[in-house]
Amino acid sequence: MLARPLAAGSLLDAVRDLRRDVERTTFPLDLPGTAAARASRARLVDQLTEHLVPRLTELSAPAVVVVAGSTGAGKSTLVNSLVGHEVTTAGVLRPTTREPVLVHHPGDSDLLEAHPLVGTARAVAHDAVPRGIALLDAPDLDSVLDANRAAAHRLLEAADLWLFVTTAARYGDALPWRVLQDAVERGASIAMVLNRVPTESLPAVRGDLLARLREHGLAGSPLFVVPDQGPHEGPLEPRVVAPVQRWLLMLAGPDRARTVIGRTLRGSLAALRLWVDELAEAVQAQADAAAQVGALLDEASEAPLARASAAVAGGDVARGAVGVRWAELTSPRGAIGSVVRGGKVRGSGRGRADRESAVAALRAEVTNAATTVLTAAATDADVDLRDALAAGPAGAVAVLDRWAPRATGPDGASEQAARAWVGQGVRAVRGALADPSLDRAAARRRDKGVRVLGEEVVATVALAAAGGVDDALDTLTTLVGPAAQDVVAELRDDLERRARARVSLVRDEAATPLADPDLASDAASRLRLRLAVIKGLT
Repeated sequence: MLARPLAAGSLLDAVRDLRRDVERTTFPLDLPGTAAARASRARLVDQLTEHLVPRLTELSAPAVVVVAGSTGAGKSTLVNSLVGHEVTTAGVLRPTTREPVLVHHPGDSDLLEAHPLVGTARAVAHDAVPRGIALLDAPDLDSVLDANRAAAHRLLEAADLWLFVTTAARYGDALPWRVLQDAVERGASIAMVLNRVPTESLPAVRGDLLARLREHGLAGSPLFVVPDQGPHEGPLEPRVVAPVQRWLLMLAGPDRARTVIGRTLRGSLAALRLWVDELAEAVQAQADAAAQVGALLDEASEAPLARASAAVAGGDVARGAVGVRWAELTSPRGAIGSVVRGGKVRGSGRGRADRESAVAALRAEVTNAATTVLTAAATDADVDLRDALAAGPAGAVAVLDRWAPRATGPDGASEQAARAWVGQGVRAVRGALADPSLDRAAARRRDKGVRVLGEEVVATVALAAAGGVDDALDTLTTLVGPAAQDVVAELRDDLERRARARVSLVRDEAATPLADPDLASDAASRLRLRLAVIKGLT
């Protein structure tokens, strides 16, 4: 049946693997050619599911002859006439063929039992059908019903042989020739029935149709002519369809049927190469576009990252309420100013709870200000990245469309990050408070400061200094010594990292669609690998 022997089981497994990967393939980005690629993918899935897998599963199953054509071409009447019995309904209202019908010899029932067509079409067993073939009356290719139209094209993929029915009035329509061209490209065996041909126009119509067949690479395809019978009901007279019937009987012979099945099978397997290659190219185009969009997001993130760093370094946290609260607390009668003044620490532990309570308001202001800075970094990045995507390369708009709008106001992630940063204040000052290198005077001052103010107050002073309150650094130096510089630098760097992380998080949110496995740089290799395995087996 095939050009050389092969391990049928191995080939079947390889085709099933290909079908699984093709079914899983998506095209997340709308690029030029994506619609065509999606349609090609759907057709390939149909071809693998309806023809190659079932045929390789049961090579001895009857040859499936799909009787296809446009509305009103006389497909159902032809099938009934060939069988000599009304096995399928020939209608006059569009769509004229509403239900696919699979007609086969009773002796072939077991061989067709697992074929997907049995679940799709109404199966009818009839002795008039020769053993070795099965006739499938398919819905109209141009049906007014979308579902019927889709079913017709899907069922054509199941064919070992296409018996294409057209009429003298409609053989020139564009749709049939597009469908026939697809059949040629996938190596299908094709025959044509020219139905309802008036006697006087037969020579001209037949000659023109033969010329068209030659133009489309179908010069060797059988052509049967059914003369116009005028108004009638029921099957045509046996003599009218006798040539088609004799041809089907010949086709049903074991050697001839195997030849047709083998020719179509080889053609279908050969057609996979170009088909899968084109699909892999479309997948690669998606991956390349995704890489470009990712690079665009990286580039568009640079300015927001720089502005986030500048906001922290420029002391944006210290603006507004934080500065006002600091001035209040460091006034001569303030909770901090009454203790730390002129480079010295005064007072005692009495009143510490009141001082801690007063400074807690500053800590809250610092938390709010840090939240605002972090939120602004994220919002700033959101605006820049959306603008970049809107004006970006192919595929960028698809990424933008899948990116949910950002909520206004402070966001939970920024608030959480700000609180985490404030929580680092105590940890940062503890190292300075435990510094053994201080001289005795500085150590006594440090210990007294902790005793009078407490760790939380010292940590809040450090946070204010890191946020940009200049006087706070001097106060912190009085409390912890020279290590104040390192504490402030550590906290400021920490806040800057968090601000930049907010920008990076926005970038990652925007890029979420790019994490699709079908946009990976090696996504196309899966299909090419499956194709290489099939090539090696055929």
